[in-house]
Amino acid sequence: MLKMKRISEIYDMRVFTDSGDYFGDVEETILTNTKIFGWKVRATKNSFLNKVLGSAKGVIVPHQLVKSIGDIIIISKTAIPSYKGEEE
Repeated sequence: MLKMKRISEIYDMRVFTDSGDYFGDVEETILTNTKIFGWKVRATKNSFLNKVLGSAKGVIVPHQLVKSIGDIIIISKTAIPSYKGEEE
């Protein structure tokens, strides 16, 4: 059964990647006329985004990369920003 959530219930929800890394917290929803376009995720202390972005405040994650929304949000690891200078 599909459970519905209000957008206001999603604010400040924790976001994790599908590999289990804590990504950040939802700050805002970006809407088009009829649907959700994306999620503004804030880089919080001890989050993966904070380590990768440094001084930036967050990123926008397209809604297509969201895999699941429940008690937490799970996103695809392809949403992780990458830089050419980063070593793997």
